[in-house]
Amino acid sequence: MNTLESLGYSDWFHGQVGGDKAAFCQVMRVISVHKDRYMITNGNEEVSAQLSGNFFYSAVSPLDFPTTGDWVYADICDKNSHAIIHELIPRKTLLKRKTAGKTIDFQLIAANIDVALIMQSVDNNLNTRRLERYLVMVNEGGITPVILLSKSDLVSQDRLEEIKFIISAIVPQTAILAFSNMDKESIEVIKSSLLPKQSYCLLGSSGVGKTTLLNALLGREQFKTQAISQKHNKGKHTTTNRELIQIDNGALLIDTPGMRELGNMSVDDGLDRTFSEILELTYQCKFNDCSHTHEKGCALLAAIERGELDEKRYKSYLKMKKEADYNRMSYLEKRKKDRTFGKFVKSVKKSMHWQDQG
Repeated sequence: MNTLESLGYSDWFHGQVGGDKAAFCQVMRVISVHKDRYMITNGNEEVSAQLSGNFFYSAVSPLDFPTTGDWVYADICDKNSHAIIHELIPRKTLLKRKTAGKTIDFQLIAANIDVALIMQSVDNNLNTRRLERYLVMVNEGGITPVILLSKSDLVSQDRLEEIKFIISAIVPQTAILAFSNMDKESIEVIKSSLLPKQSYCLLGSSGVGKTTLLNALLGREQFKTQAISQKHNKGKHTTTNRELIQIDNGALLIDTPGMRELGNMSVDDGLDRTFSEILELTYQCKFNDCSHTHEKGCALLAAIERGELDEKRYKSYLKMKKEADYNRMSYLEKRKKDRTFGKFVKSVKKSMHWQDQG
């Protein structure tokens, strides 16, 4: 019989649970989200659920809604055929990004993830700038990154070592595992690194082989895969939603859709951790308000001139910082407008109430 502990319910989460709420509800974990419906489990059974009215109407942003990996308080009813989610249990970690397109808001990816498996294929799909964006998102969430290099059979051993060296310069002291879905031994190395009761999230753009790896770890073709487009050398979107599954060694895995757009917002910690060497240099700038673009006495520009800082990495940092600052300001402005409109609606309702009384 499975238990909550087998689903990752550690002492940390136990310490977040309130006695009153737990006395009347079950603690359950969200394993998938389908618009306004949720699949949740207590370790023994899975049940379809929806939010209580109070939960739904009290939420003020996408961050307030459950996502895959969340722990919730729920009531199971109708002979275990349906459940009502009443409240979120505080999250330990959260993986989120800016919504795709021009909309300025958060999109939740997964919650309570211990390790993010960031996958890059070593063929033409390899992109260190995109890897940096994934790292910012992961580091902002307080999640441990691990780099997986797929399709290692397509390059020589010398090229593979060169790629590992390049990535090690970006993420020192971070595990980097190369594998091929054609090589069972390399798959077993990855599987043996996944620990029971730990939650992992597979991240990467379309076509890097996330779903194929997931099927290999499961030992069966449970999830649909599609061939790479020969014309554009890009993968097709196979995974359309996020689902938490457990492999036979007890580790928990979430596959995610390929992300063509990786916008970030409110990622100060993520930027600082991902570009730690740049952060250290900023403390050496002559002026506290240095923009790191033209000022004399800028430690970053001096490091580039000396060949100690990669200019492409420096430009990537500036681009993401500017983008994140813009998105954050736009989001705050949007929230301010939302609050103003909410107050207006309340005042109108109050005025109508008094008119009815009169």
